[in-house]
Amino acid sequence: MNALELKLPPLVLVAITALLMWGLHRALPLWMWTSPLRPWFAGGLFAAGAGFALAGVIAFRRARTTVDPRAPDAASRIVSSGIYRYSRNPMYVGFLLALAAWALWLASPVAALCLPAFVAYMNRFQIAPEERMLGQKFGAHYLAYRQAVRRWL
Repeated sequence: MNALELKLPPLVLVAITALLMWGLHRALPLWMWTSPLRPWFAGGLFAAGAGFALAGVIAFRRARTTVDPRAPDAASRIVSSGIYRYSRNPMYVGFLLALAAWALWLASPVAALCLPAFVAYMNRFQIAPEERMLGQKFGAHYLAYRQAVRRWL
C-alpha cells in the first residue's frame, strides 16, 4: 500500500480542496460568472450533494457496516441497495457536488479547476485501495457489484 493511500480522511480532503478553491478565486479573479440565479443554482447543487452523501451514510447505517473510509477492511457487508444501486461511492459524489456548488458560489471558473484534481486524488488514494480491500474480502460478490454499478455515477 502506498504511503498516501487511505491516510487523508475524505472530509479533510474536501476542506483542503475548498480552501484551495477559495485561494485560487482570490489570487486569480480573472473570470467571474455573473448571474442573479447563481446563488440559487449553487444552493441546489449543494443540497443535491448533501442528499447524495446523506443517503450513502444512511444506507451504511441501515446495513450496520462501517462508515469510516480509512478502514474498508472493517466493512461487514457490501451495500448494494438504495443509492448504492446507482453509485458505488455516493458519499464521494456528494462531496464533489458540494465542491462544485462552492465553485459556483465563488463565481470562479478558476476554482472549478480543483474539481478534476479532487476526483483524481480520490480515485487513486481513496477509492482504488478501498476497492482492492473489498475485492479481497468479498471476492466474486464484490466483483459482480463493481461490474453492475459505476464508480461515480
